[in-house]
Formats: sequence, structure tokens, C-alpha cells
Amino acid sequence: MKHFKLTAEKIVNAFGVNLFRIELTIDCKWGKAGDKGGFIEKEENISGDAWVSGNAWVYGNARVYGNARVSGNARVYGDAQVYGDARVYGDARVYGYAWVYGNAQVSGNAWVYGNAWVYGNARVSGNARVSGDARVYGDAQVYGDAWVYGDAWEKSPLQIQGTRHFICMPKVGFLKIGCIELSINDWGDRFKDIGNENGYTESEIKEYGLHIELAKTLNTQP
Repeated sequence: MKHFKLTAEKIVNAFGVNLFRIELTIDCKWGKAGDKGGFIEKEENISGDAWVSGNAWVYGNARVYGNARVSGNARVYGDAQVYGDARVYGDARVYGYAWVYGNAQVSGNAWVYGNAWVYGNARVSGNARVSGDARVYGDAQVYGDAWVYGDAWEKSPLQIQGTRHFICMPKVGFLKIGCIELSINDWGDRFKDIGNENGYTESEIKEYGLHIELAKTLNTQP
């Protein structure tokens, strides 16, 4: 039995594809019946046609579309995107602002996050981690306990799903809120103006100000 349904809430992405918010139809490990998830193009984007094979989930502002499949116990969340013929399965996680597309596959206990891209025929599996601004593409394979990252944290010390947008520290000294990435100091100076420009309420601006202060205290590689 399916554990979700498509709702009437719709967005149109940059490729002109209609994506629909999903909603849990049963109580499960992802939440209660009625809890909202992320956006997908069609039901087949989660677990394909084999509903009994797993109860994967897409949530936050994440988007899965095209012929992409998220299955098993995999999860896609934050502002991540999975599309094309990509596959995310097993206990894999794709989150932050990561993109997985083309014929790429992420499986096992692998994590792809930050601003990382995995595409082409690339494979990420095992306990591998791909993060920061890393790019894994072509026929590349990352597996076992391998880490691939650019100038990112090896393990980001801050990832928060805020009221309006996801927040993360993709690399040392920087903070990304929604689609805007600035130095932490710049955020401290500009967050009120940016919040007002983007229609944040006074309480939401205050909330994100507190997140930024937390980021300042964590701005040292552990």
C-alpha cells in the first residue's frame, strides 16, 4: 500500500515541469498521516511500481522528477533535487542543496549533501560521503568509507530546517539560507534587509537572526 498521495499544491520548476506536494496517508516513521512532504512529479518517483519494496520519503523543499526514483529507506530532503534517470535507494540520504541527476546512483548508507552534485553515470555507495561543492560525474565511483569534499566542512556543524528555508554551513565561514549564500559576517549585517526583501515576518527575521548567531559560534572546524 502506498504511504503517500499527491496533493493539489503545485509548483512549476525551472524546466517547466509541474511538481506536486506529497502528503503521508498513514502513520509511519516519517510522521503522521496528513503530514506534508516535498515535491515530486508523479507517484512513480517514490519507490517506482514496487510499493512493498520500501517506504522512502521526500520532504522539506526537496524535488524529485523526471524518471528519477527514490526507494528502499532512502530520503531526500532540504532543498535537494533528484531528477533525470537518477536512483537513490537503500538507506541513502540526499539533502542540503545537493543535486543527483542523469544516470547517477546513490545507495547503501551514502550521503550526498551541501552543494554537491552527482551526475552522469557516477555511483556513490557504501558509507561514502560527498559534500561541499564537490562534483562526482562521468563513470566515477565513490564507495566504502570514502569522503569527497571541496572547501566544505568534512561534517557540516549546522543544518536546520527553518520556518521558511533550509539553513546550512556548506563551507567554512559561509552560511546558505534558501538559495542565498553569503559569508556569516555578511549575513549578520544584512539578514534583516534580506528578510524584508523576501517577505519574511518580523518573527521569522528574528528566528533567522538567532540561527545566524549560532552559526557564528560554530564557525571553527572541529
